[in-house]
Amino acid sequence: MYAVTEAGLDLWGGRFHEGSDERGADFTRSVEVDSALADDDLVGSIAHVHGLAAAGLLTAEEGNAMVAGLEALRTEVAAGAFAWDPALEDVHLNLEAALTERIGPLAARLHTGRSRNDQVATDLRLWSRRAVAELDAAILGLERALVTLAEREGEAILPGSTHIQPAQPILFGHHLLAYVEMLERDRGRLADARHRLNVSPLGSGALAGTGYPLDRAAIAAELGFDGPTANSLDAVSDRDFVVELLAAIALGMVHLSRLAEELTWWSNPRFGFVRLSDAFSTGSSMMPNKKNPDPAELVRGRAGRAIGALTGMLAVLKGLPLAYQRDLQEDKPPLFEGVATYAASLLVLAGVLESISVDRVRMRAAADEGYITATALADALVRRGIPFRLAHHVVGTLVAEAEAAGTGLEALDDTTLMAALRTVGDPAAAALGADPGTPDLLRAAASVDAALASCDVVGGTAPSRVAAAIAAARSRLGA
Repeated sequence: MYAVTEAGLDLWGGRFHEGSDERGADFTRSVEVDSALADDDLVGSIAHVHGLAAAGLLTAEEGNAMVAGLEALRTEVAAGAFAWDPALEDVHLNLEAALTERIGPLAARLHTGRSRNDQVATDLRLWSRRAVAELDAAILGLERALVTLAEREGEAILPGSTHIQPAQPILFGHHLLAYVEMLERDRGRLADARHRLNVSPLGSGALAGTGYPLDRAAIAAELGFDGPTANSLDAVSDRDFVVELLAAIALGMVHLSRLAEELTWWSNPRFGFVRLSDAFSTGSSMMPNKKNPDPAELVRGRAGRAIGALTGMLAVLKGLPLAYQRDLQEDKPPLFEGVATYAASLLVLAGVLESISVDRVRMRAAADEGYITATALADALVRRGIPFRLAHHVVGTLVAEAEAAGTGLEALDDTTLMAALRTVGDPAAAALGADPGTPDLLRAAASVDAALASCDVVGGTAPSRVAAAIAAARSRLGA
């Protein structure tokens, strides 16, 4: 490491008598990554200067000069005009050296009562707080895209499935709103993580606290934190807030991956339920016929990277003794990449949904396959006094008959319908089997529209329930 900078700062040279080996310096350098924390570092430094001045460790004039120099650096960094020097190892040393160039020896007093340990922990919390706000906005954007699509195409009838097999008919809007619910929980997890990370490590020093009468609570309040951390060792040496964010991101990406998986299947011509716009599709360099849903596929693939980032961070932390260890330098790459991946995935899926076309006819035709109204038919028998297990058996018999005949349940003849009821030996079934109006009743119950309407409970797929849920979601999310 470089003990003396070009600006003349002697950072730790008193203990060392020879310079770092170039291989060691290259290996430990982090400025290429942690320069992303530059504005957070400068904001934290300004609050620290105010704390030093309030404690009488700087005069008002000295504090004003320092703040002016730091604000000038913020402007330079924001404009992309700051020249990073890899010889200065990290974001903190770069900015402190630059401040020295601007205000002279006074800059040497900036680090009073502060270690890079509590400094970087503060920077990363400030950065994470901003990241949560950006991710929350992106999740809202995707939720709005889902609700808008549900408003436009929500009455389309989709063959719902379990085990990737035909199950029951549902409205397309009901399916889309399932993802809105997932995304709302993802927002909640990020909000929970933000609540726990929003404490200030400044004043914790290297590990034992600071030896100066800094008002940590006032400094924390200036930075928008809920308060100072309660234990200096914990403040500088744990990154559980990074793990929490990565866990929320990993689960959020899993939800996006599930949606992406369905979009890839639905856009296959064998399904033909949806068609991605050209703007969110790619072709093949060899096959002229291809139209590939690459953005959805890449979201699915990048979910693996998010899961890997979480696993990697847990592995970094699992064997670390208190307090700070240089291993913690490895917290930033997975966090920065995880946030960027999640944000980009949310934005691209919103674009896909905003421009997607839905083929209601293909969806409806698929809903006529697989006998997906069988459960509704069994429920209709139960409502007429037949125990569910017997009703299940009757309808199973009818499915077998329809399958053998190559027809739908609603097309079975009267004789077949009545005979199935008489096979179970139940008085209610026998009475129903003797009623000449029963075949029409059963055929009506086996229709897709009747099956949808029968699921008339909170959270169900009945059209009135879905319409109300879409309206509620729109009201909650806003325009």
